[in-house]
Amino acid sequence: MSGSRHFSQRIAEGDGIAIIARVENADAAREAERQGAKAVAIAGVIDGIRSATTLPLLWLGHGKPHDADASTVHPGDHPHQGVEAVAFVRDAEELEDALEELDPEIFLLCAEDEEHEDAIDAVLELLPDVPAGKLAIAQVPVSSRDEVLALERAGMDAVLVSGGRVAELVGHAPVDV
Repeated sequence: MSGSRHFSQRIAEGDGIAIIARVENADAAREAERQGAKAVAIAGVIDGIRSATTLPLLWLGHGKPHDADASTVHPGDHPHQGVEAVAFVRDAEELEDALEELDPEIFLLCAEDEEHEDAIDAVLELLPDVPAGKLAIAQVPVSSRDEVLALERAGMDAVLVSGGRVAELVGHAPVDV
């Protein structure tokens, strides 16, 4: 793992909440970085992803992570060697299991089956159970910078969003690269 791509470090550094952009191709990764994302998330192998961005990569897919700096792991699974483990949890029971089995430094709090407002509330209900000193990433549909700021005020360290609207959610103009 390169120091410039160390996932948890990039999420924790700087002021404010980090935006992690889920991307489908190398061009989208490049654009997410230009718009201010702190990391990108991928669900499958993307040719040229490493040369397209200097951002750390979070593997959301199944199987062995490809080109990733961090990878989601579910309670009951074994973390992959050589990448940071990000515990994927959907409820209080999974969070407790993840703490007991994995003791991860990073949690991806997800409310997959909830509607927009309910999803935000569901992950915020899990947040107090994340131990101090651990990083918390919300995987919820956000539609505005105000929602991102509300997650930040609640104590979230990052939010995972679909690529494309990163600059709007980060709250500043894209950077010319």
